[in-house]
Order: sequence, then structure tokens, then C-alpha cells
Amino acid sequence: MKLKIRNSKAKKGKKTGFRTRQKTAGGRKVNKRQRARHGSF
Repeated sequence: MKLKIRNSKAKKGKKTGFRTRQKTAGGRKVNKRQRARHGSF
């Protein structure tokens, strides 16, 4: 049985754009925090 372990390359390949973050509840929370700290971005 092959264990699915994400290698570091896969981790780094995660998309980090504004639109990508907006797609999940956690990401929206991040964007809200960013906006609160730095104004709209």
C-alpha cells in the first residue's frame, strides 16, 4: 500500500492568489485579516 505523503514541492505548489483564497472559508478569513491590517489590497 502506497502512503500518500505530499512532498515539499507539492506543498510549495499551492496557489496563493487572492481569488484562490476566496474559494474556501479559511481563505476568506485570511483575506479579511489582510484587509483589516493593510486596508484593501
